[in-house]
Amino acid sequence: MTKGRLAVTFGQYPRQFWLMITGVVLSTAGGSMIWPFLLIYATNRLHLPLGVVAPLISVNAGTGLLSSLVAGEMADKIGRKTVMNISLTINGLGYFFLMSAATYQQFLILMIVIGFAQPLYQVGADAMLADLIPSQQRTNAYAISRIAINAAFALGPAVGGFLASRSYQLAFYGATSGFFAYSLLLFFLAHETLVKLPTRLEGAPSEQDRPDRSAGYGRILRDGSYLGFTSLIGLGLIAPTMLWVLLPIYAKSNYGLVESLYGWIPTTNALMCVFLQFPVSEVTRHYQALRVTAIGMLVYACGAGSVFLMTGFWGFWLSMVILTMGELILVPTASKYVADLAPADLRGRYMSVYWLSWGVARTLAPLIGGFLNDSVGGQAIWLAALAIGATSTIGLLLLERISLPRRGLQTET
Repeated sequence: MTKGRLAVTFGQYPRQFWLMITGVVLSTAGGSMIWPFLLIYATNRLHLPLGVVAPLISVNAGTGLLSSLVAGEMADKIGRKTVMNISLTINGLGYFFLMSAATYQQFLILMIVIGFAQPLYQVGADAMLADLIPSQQRTNAYAISRIAINAAFALGPAVGGFLASRSYQLAFYGATSGFFAYSLLLFFLAHETLVKLPTRLEGAPSEQDRPDRSAGYGRILRDGSYLGFTSLIGLGLIAPTMLWVLLPIYAKSNYGLVESLYGWIPTTNALMCVFLQFPVSEVTRHYQALRVTAIGMLVYACGAGSVFLMTGFWGFWLSMVILTMGELILVPTASKYVADLAPADLRGRYMSVYWLSWGVARTLAPLIGGFLNDSVGGQAIWLAALAIGATSTIGLLLLERISLPRRGLQTET
C-alpha cells in the first residue's frame, strides 16, 4: 500500500476509530503475552491434571455468558465508553493478581473476575465502531481492527513465550501494563458515541414508538433467524477454540514442544491476519454473508481437525495456517452482518447476543477437550472439533436458504 493510499485510508475513518485501534494494539500485545500459555502456567503452578485445570478456562468463559448480556444492557444505557473502561481496568487488575495466585480457589476467583470483564470491552467496542462507521465501510473497518489486533498478537506470544520460559511474572507485567495503558487513553481522549433516542415524540406517542425501546432482549428473542445464526456460530466456534486453548499443552505434553518455540505458532496466525485480512475481506464482502460465514466455518473446522494428523512443530504450524484462513473469511463478515441487522437503539444488545455465542464456545471447548483427552486420548479432541465445525457449516448453509429472501444485508457493492 502506497503512502498516498495510506493517507486516504486514514482519512476515511474518524479519529476516535484510530484511537481505538491504537489502544487495542496495546492491550492485545500485553494480554497475548500470557493467555496462550495460561493452561501450562496453571497446570505447573497447581500440579494438577489437564482435566482438572481446563475447566478454569470454562469458568472464565461461562462467566462471560452472563456478562455478555449485562454488557449489552449497559452499553445501550450508560454508554459504550464506560463499559470499555470498566473491562480494561478489571482485566489489568486480574492479570496482575494472577501472577501471585497459588491455589485452585485463587485461580478460580480471578478467572471469574476476568471472565466477567472480557465481554464488556468487546460488546462496547463493537457497538462504538458501529456508531462511528457507516454500513458501507464496516467490513473494511472491522478488517482494519482485526489487522491491528493481530499485529499486536504477532508480537505478544513470541515475546511472551520467550519471557515465560524464563519468568512468567514478566509476561504478567506486560499484560497488566497493556490493559491499563489503553484504559487511560480511552478515559482521557475518547468521547461517548451512544446517542440517547427520545422516548417520546412531540405530541401523543404512537404505537410503534413505545414498545421497541422497552422490549430490550425480547425483541431479539423474536428474531428467529438471528438467534439461529448466533447459535450456529457458537456451536462451530468450539472447533477453533479447542485448538487455541488445548494445542499448547497437547503439543508440550505429547511432543515436547516448549513455550519459546510454540509461541511462533500463534504469531503465524497474527501475521497472516495482518497481511491477508484486508485482501481477503475485499473479496468476501461481495458475496452473501451467510454463505461466506459457512465457508469460513468449514475451513475453521478443517484447521482444527487436521491436528489429528500432526506430530511436530511444522505440522501444528500448518494446522494453524489452515485455521487462520477460516478466521480471515468468517470473523469480519459475521461482525458486519450483526452490525447491519441491529437497530441503532439495540445495537449493544445485538452485539452482546453475538458475543454470547463466542462465550458458549469458550465455555464448552475446554470441558469437551479436557474430557476427551483424559478419557479417550488427546487425538480425539481434533476429530470432535472437525465433526462439530462441519455440523455448524451445514446449519449455516441451511439458514442461508431460509433467511436470504427476508434479509437485504448480505453483500456490499
